[in-house]
Amino acid sequence: MLFRILLLFLAVLVLGAKPPQIGPKDVKIKIEEILKAHASYKRLNPELVERTLQNFLEELDPTKTYLLASEVETWLHPTQETVQRALENFQNANYTVFQDIHNAFINSIDRRTALENKLEGAELPKGVKSEEFKDLSWCESLNELETRLLRIRALQLSAADRLGEETKGKFIQRMDKRRINREAELAGQSADERFKITLSCVLKACSAAMDAHTNYFTPSEANQFMIQVQQRLFGIGAQLRDDLDGLSIVRILENSPASQSNKLKINDKIIAVNEDPIVGMDIVEAVDLIRGEKGTPVRLKLLRESEGHTEMLEIELTRGEVVLEETRLESSFEPYGDGVIAHLRLFSFYQDQKSSSASDIRKALEQIKREQKLKGVLLDLRGNSGGLLTQAVSVTGLFINKGIVCSIKDNAGKLQHLREVDGKPVWDGPLFVLTNRASASAAEIVAQTLQDYGRALVIGDERTFGKGSFQTFTLDPINNPKVNPQGEYKVTRGRYYTVSGKTPQLKGVQANIVVPGILSNLDIGEQYSKFPLDYDEIEPHFDDDLSDVSAFHRIQLGALYKFNLQTKLTTYEPYLDVLVKNSKLRIDNNKNYQNFLVELAKKNFDANPIDLFDQSDLQLVESSNVMKDLIFLLR
Repeated sequence: MLFRILLLFLAVLVLGAKPPQIGPKDVKIKIEEILKAHASYKRLNPELVERTLQNFLEELDPTKTYLLASEVETWLHPTQETVQRALENFQNANYTVFQDIHNAFINSIDRRTALENKLEGAELPKGVKSEEFKDLSWCESLNELETRLLRIRALQLSAADRLGEETKGKFIQRMDKRRINREAELAGQSADERFKITLSCVLKACSAAMDAHTNYFTPSEANQFMIQVQQRLFGIGAQLRDDLDGLSIVRILENSPASQSNKLKINDKIIAVNEDPIVGMDIVEAVDLIRGEKGTPVRLKLLRESEGHTEMLEIELTRGEVVLEETRLESSFEPYGDGVIAHLRLFSFYQDQKSSSASDIRKALEQIKREQKLKGVLLDLRGNSGGLLTQAVSVTGLFINKGIVCSIKDNAGKLQHLREVDGKPVWDGPLFVLTNRASASAAEIVAQTLQDYGRALVIGDERTFGKGSFQTFTLDPINNPKVNPQGEYKVTRGRYYTVSGKTPQLKGVQANIVVPGILSNLDIGEQYSKFPLDYDEIEPHFDDDLSDVSAFHRIQLGALYKFNLQTKLTTYEPYLDVLVKNSKLRIDNNKNYQNFLVELAKKNFDANPIDLFDQSDLQLVESSNVMKDLIFLLR
């Protein structure tokens, strides 16, 4: 929660120095394209326009530390006439109302700067908690705004104390620098550039008004989104920190150009890239200079502390492909009896030309099976926020025979079933899916489908995130990953349902066995989002009649596909009550766990409960204990 609050100051930073190359008509066209594809909305209406106005205000002032309530009232609670006028202007590609809001924000920057200068050296309040900055409203007066800024500054310094990385002064300098950079970026260097920034914010505000997962991406944001999907990039493989006077190397990724050359060291400070000074440059821009096509050279000028003095070095590295393996899959196992229990931590559902989440899990399990006697598998999807829908189907297919995994209902109401057709599971033994409140989307498909079939028990937090909608992205991450200079968008096309006909939307996947974890008491999930889609259900499809397949293909596929379909199992049902009872007893009698639960109940978002409990992952340890119980009972 603390870091979320601090990062709000950077919410629009990724607009970058160069706004998207868009004009008023481009915005109108993109909004119409998004509406045409959207699951619920087909045209702009007064409700969407009012939401867009509210979103636009929060795009500019997410921490509500610039504008006052009286200055935003016209747009925050618009009259019917204001909404209707804005709606008509939308239809004519006229965005003057948003230019007015943008100008009001720019005019408030000088006031914010004056308040910051006034607060310099002021006595800071004690005991400020990040929770007080949740669900903020705009300040009613300058005195209230001044108090908010002072308390934010106190929170920042408190964070600096806990982080222990830098002095308080340097930390505040960094935050001030980022604030000033963000203000300059939103102001633009010319009237034309500011107008383009206004238009990009209109696209962001309007797309986000449709639902929580429909988004417009600037080109730089689209590139970041691609990296998340593919979990790979092209560069040198070094993690950087902005230190005001350069970018310090804080980590070097294994098997990256930076690690293989042995030229870079931790704490080296990069001050120029290809002769371009980067001191004072935003870190996003600087990193873009370092990244580039595979096989191309990049020259770095850096400072290195050595034996009490600083030396300047110039080095050249060849850019290469950097795969973020640690954010893909972690595989390990724990000895149990005459065999092992495998623990597979999948961080996202990814795919590129060389590998995928399903193929990597298959390889990991096959290797464990070759070398050990595998007795049970814990598929850990905690914190997995999803990824590619096709990979959710493929990962599920590793543990079931043939059958429907997921059904999607699109914006036209058409139902399509996504199936596992291979029928060659890599593991058919005891299986748990470990989830928490941050497990979402594709992770929920896997968890709920395996639960539906009775193939796995879901264990962990009481429920998952509750994202039961699917989106399409205007970029093809596999075949055509080139970003449009006008930006890209992701749009909610419909809902998905697992084989039981249920969708995780809003409700999430309910755990068979509740084992509390670090997120158990937090207000995380689709139900807390701004504009969520409603819950829905369809008929169950355990008996797959291939009704969504053409008659010709149904005949071709029918006999082969329907052989060895996955049936609904009851393997775990006789043991479930015992497993739940044993787990509760262990947790109740574990003093460490009880202390952990006491801290969770306090909802003290400024604490770090993991540090209080010897860094042990209590949720994982107990899930493993439950698996041991199951293996024993199944003998």
